[in-house]
Amino acid sequence: MTVLTLSSPDSASTAHICVERGFNCFSFKADVGGGQLVDVIDSQPGFEDGEGRVSGNGIPILFPYPNRIRGGRFSWNGQEFVLPESLVGYDNTGNAIHGFVIDRPWRVVDQGPGFVTGEFQLSVDAPDRRSLWPADSVIRLRYELSGGTLRSVFQIINPDKVALPWGLGTHSYFKLPLSDASEASKCLLTAPVTQQWSLDECLPSGEKTAIADDLPLSDGMYFGSRRFDDVFSGVPQDIVECTVIDEAAGLQVTQRNPGSFRDLVIYTPPNRDAVCFEPYTCVTDAINLQQRGVDAGWQTLGPGESLTTWIDIEAGPVLA
Repeated sequence: MTVLTLSSPDSASTAHICVERGFNCFSFKADVGGGQLVDVIDSQPGFEDGEGRVSGNGIPILFPYPNRIRGGRFSWNGQEFVLPESLVGYDNTGNAIHGFVIDRPWRVVDQGPGFVTGEFQLSVDAPDRRSLWPADSVIRLRYELSGGTLRSVFQIINPDKVALPWGLGTHSYFKLPLSDASEASKCLLTAPVTQQWSLDECLPSGEKTAIADDLPLSDGMYFGSRRFDDVFSGVPQDIVECTVIDEAAGLQVTQRNPGSFRDLVIYTPPNRDAVCFEPYTCVTDAINLQQRGVDAGWQTLGPGESLTTWIDIEAGPVLA
């Protein structure tokens, strides 16, 4: 496996990316000052050697659809598409999950001490999956490391002669607590969400409701007070900030992204001290929901068009 190491030019922060396993940043140690490093991202030992699920470690990249497509089936412009389980990932209830780029090698197209850019083109890097999608696609991802911040810059490109339908998400596993002297149960989780999608076996029904009173995520909920595998919406239109605040350690990790990531999955994996904040440009199964008349956030790019967006992960002292 090819592992790339990024070193911040202005701090002791480091990050490691496994090229063959979906260009996954499986390690980010952030310099928070005073000679202290915070181990931000949770991955099992040996991930870079092939251990563990690609969807269960580090920062999996979800494209051209995040999360699930019901039954692995959808229609587009009058054509029916089936995503066979032999070619793509599936969950345990018969739904295709997490897209085409999460488990294949990417190509490194540019790099330096504090950055690296990877590229994945469907027809080039997963030609066996090309017929499964209405158009060819390119996703470029540039990781940049500076101070205590890891920035991911995404460029979505349509190289085809027909419209490209797409959705993008990440599935970062944040490690808890933020200090060996603290405890996961003392970490406060916050997310600026006001709505929640109704789910049936992890798939949205198409209805959203106001967030429940027992989910005060805007004010914060302590890790372990509730298990999460929920899909939220109603985020700010400008900047969305989700945080892990380790009060005992006096440290916090903030995930920051534009409001164009309009939906957010929060997931607490079983038997692990970790939480996932998953920003999505569309909701789960959006390609099917949108065609039912549901505003699911599904997007298209015309031939030759592109779009650029970003996600920051920053560690540092708790902000007053």
